[in-house]
Amino acid sequence: MNVVIVDDQQINVTLMQALIGKVGGCTPIPFTDSRRGLEWCLANDPDLVIVDYMMPELNGIDFILRFREGPGKTEVPVLMVTADHEREVRYRALESGATDFLTKPVDRMEFLSRVKNMLALRRSHLALSSRAATLAEEVRKATAEIQARERETVMRLAKAAEYRDPETGAHILRMANYSLIIARNLGLPEETQEMILQAAPMHDLGKLGTPDHILLKPGRLTPDEMDVMKRHARDGYEILKGSTSPMLQMAARIALAHHEKFDGTGYPDGIAGEDIPLEGRIVAVADVFDALTSERPYKKAWEVEKAVELLREGSGKHFDPVCLEGFFRDWDAVLAVKNQFQDIE
Repeated sequence: MNVVIVDDQQINVTLMQALIGKVGGCTPIPFTDSRRGLEWCLANDPDLVIVDYMMPELNGIDFILRFREGPGKTEVPVLMVTADHEREVRYRALESGATDFLTKPVDRMEFLSRVKNMLALRRSHLALSSRAATLAEEVRKATAEIQARERETVMRLAKAAEYRDPETGAHILRMANYSLIIARNLGLPEETQEMILQAAPMHDLGKLGTPDHILLKPGRLTPDEMDVMKRHARDGYEILKGSTSPMLQMAARIALAHHEKFDGTGYPDGIAGEDIPLEGRIVAVADVFDALTSERPYKKAWEVEKAVELLREGSGKHFDPVCLEGFFRDWDAVLAVKNQFQDIE
């Protein structure tokens, strides 16, 4: 334990150094210059500070006030040495942050008892801080494990939908990363960006309930078949809703809202503008762009320029203009994602 002694009288410093030497496990660090002593205390981690009141330039109370202002210094015990008659000084010292007092002339037994008590207090505080740090690390690890399991659950459910959908796993990765690009360019918090990346693959989970003859039909759907297909948005929401996981809650909102249109002509609820959850408006842009530029059994992939033209024409109608602008703001990143996650023949 580092015990700092600050007193302008060398004889007092020498005496207290000798007494500290009788306390096991302690290293006395003496200063006769109060300013140098303060500099050391602020730059290092003392376990106990013993400071005299009557000192030139920087007295004991000023020393304590400045010491307590340092980061992490509020819990370090401070013993102030004062004359027995300086009662008013003691009151001011307590208000300034002194922990206890030693009376001049210093009594050997009193000195040793006070020092041992203060060091025991310091050890208890350090042990408590260490325990708190350990608990925080355990909580962090447990939270990370829960989040990892959530991500695994999401990807497995997304894979289940993929087995029934002519769309590919690469589509899921592309549209999720397109969604991340938009969220980042909108300035959303990093935690929200990551959540969108993890939740976006669940957007079509409701297709698990769509009959094969409709889901896999190579040609245009009839109006009745289209009505059945549109149910996948609400079916996905029903599967995902009610979770205590914020990420799955977001996935439920995305599943329900990603086919809504900014002008209110989408489905399933026909809501418009900012009534559509932001994550739904983001995924709508990402999903349509990837659907247009990807090959399917029933269509050829569009040229990127043609898809961009359609998206821009849909600004304010199908798409939120702000989300669309966020998508185009980092076009190099969009193309990098498109090239990175290629469909496997």
